[in-house]
Amino acid sequence: MSARLGILAGGGALPPAILRAHPDAYVLTFAGVQHLMGPDAPVFPIDRIGAIYAALRDAGVTDVVFAGGLSRPALDPAQFDDDMRALAPHLLAAMQQGDDAVLRLVVQTFEGQGFAVRGAHEVLPALTATAGLVAGPQPSDADMADAARGFDILAHTAALDIGQGCVVARGLCLGFETLQGTDAMLRFVAETPDKLRHAAKGGVLVKTPKQGQDLRVDMPAVGPDTLRAAAKAGLNGIVISAGNVVMLDRPQIAQVAEETGVFLWAAEPRS
Repeated sequence: MSARLGILAGGGALPPAILRAHPDAYVLTFAGVQHLMGPDAPVFPIDRIGAIYAALRDAGVTDVVFAGGLSRPALDPAQFDDDMRALAPHLLAAMQQGDDAVLRLVVQTFEGQGFAVRGAHEVLPALTATAGLVAGPQPSDADMADAARGFDILAHTAALDIGQGCVVARGLCLGFETLQGTDAMLRFVAETPDKLRHAAKGGVLVKTPKQGQDLRVDMPAVGPDTLRAAAKAGLNGIVISAGNVVMLDRPQIAQVAEETGVFLWAAEPRS
């Protein structure tokens, strides 16, 4: 049997980008998710996960990719099908351990149903960057020193499963990504009083996966809006881990970098 890709679509621009590269893929979306897949994409409540398995099999899907933003679902036990009733105790336990545990369980569940789980970067390699300057001006030595400090911070907090990004300026950590996400962190940095930032002008946003993170289902991402928010926060640029961070709408990223003067640099991943 030939392989067929199934796209389990969340919000944002990533699912449509994958579909453009794989026009024969089967697409489904989830109830309550604002998506860009059009009105004909079938919608499934997560409470009835058995119906999702069945739909994928009926469509001849062998490989699945989880793409786009998804929040933790509000589960309704009254709507559970048999598969969700069996999964629910494990899912609830995983939710107490953090997002990494939830995502590992999701991967194991779909693999247990016979599907190969693939990462967005595997089905669309152009999503990630090779090491070096991606867009905008060259970073300074001070910017790269701040980036190194940011990578150190994220390496030391990885085991806590908190976030995938931080902002560093002149060696000072001005913000750390938590459940609210990168945009919220950058707004917080933008609102930092000048009297606190007088010695920490500029700075960089660092984005990288947590150590041991399964990149098939939870790869960090940056896009044009990230660059705009970084500029509004007074940052000089963004440093990502090469090959390990999704870039959404690369041509638009280049345009925004030129307009704002914010750079995007891909650093060699740390071992």
